[in-house]
Amino acid sequence: MPHQTTVTERGSFAIARCGCGWTGPARRSRDRARADADTHPTDLPHTTPATSAPPTPSTT
Repeated sequence: MPHQTTVTERGSFAIARCGCGWTGPARRSRDRARADADTHPTDLPHTTPATSAPPTPSTT
């Protein structure tokens, strides 16, 4: 699922949010909040789908 980010304003602060539940820090600079939203998907750890069964533990 691709991340869909938005920037919302609350008073004098701008906050980046994502559909995955992530929320960036409140910023006074809208440009910084947009940068947070733009970099959010790249900040996440990358996982790869399992293509085979996990290794079985060895008995020693």
